[in-house]
Amino acid sequence: MEFKETTVNGVTYSHVPELGAAHGFSTRLGGVSEGIFATLNLGANRGDDREKVRENYRRFCAAVGTDADHMVFSSQVHGDVVRVCTAADGGLGLSRMEDYEADGLVTDVPGLCLVVFSADCLPLLLHDPVRRVAAAVHAGWRGTALGIAERAVEKMRDLYGCDPGNIRAAIGPCISKCCFETDEDVPNAMTAALGAGALKFIEMREGAKFRVDLKGLNALRLERAGLDPERIAVSPECTACRSDKYWSHRVTGGERGSQAAVIQL
Repeated sequence: MEFKETTVNGVTYSHVPELGAAHGFSTRLGGVSEGIFATLNLGANRGDDREKVRENYRRFCAAVGTDADHMVFSSQVHGDVVRVCTAADGGLGLSRMEDYEADGLVTDVPGLCLVVFSADCLPLLLHDPVRRVAAAVHAGWRGTALGIAERAVEKMRDLYGCDPGNIRAAIGPCISKCCFETDEDVPNAMTAALGAGALKFIEMREGAKFRVDLKGLNALRLERAGLDPERIAVSPECTACRSDKYWSHRVTGGERGSQAAVIQL
């Protein structure tokens, strides 16, 4: 499974054809927002004009093939809560304010468009084509240490009867090891959670600094949850390296829009 990039009516996004559900990972290209939000800002609470954000979603969802009227948002808090979404959650996004905190969304309801946001954190989409279940996950370093990726797989397994071996995963663009320099708190959290298995994803630097591979750590989490490594696609793109193409919280100091990853059965 590999990522491919597509441009439809000026909207550029990436996807994994083998994932098997309508989905996409946005870039910042192809929208109508201006200034620091130029152009495809999909963050509704960043200070951008809401009508422009709505138009951005219309364009992005049309390009990807998902339904902008049945999106489900959540308030992301860098935790490990995965919320089960039902038909009643349809439109819990731009049309209605979300009323819960969660960093993962899962559903077996056709037509619901699950949405997670990022601007250096890792977006993860999951799909089981056998049981027809989808999930969307936001994993910053805290969520990675807490095991949000595994929590999503567990929810798919325990609530919907998914066999982890059938689940396909796409780890989207995020800050990569080349740019994610941290203090010791991040590697300490990873080794406390994952033991020695985390060490190959952590590089010691000069001055008591470290570089951490969030993509590799989340792929490890997925493998430990039972996924076939051959069914885990990892985007090669780094949001910090390509701040012309993606928003990077680290590069902009927080003056930015947001990417979105969406999936719909």
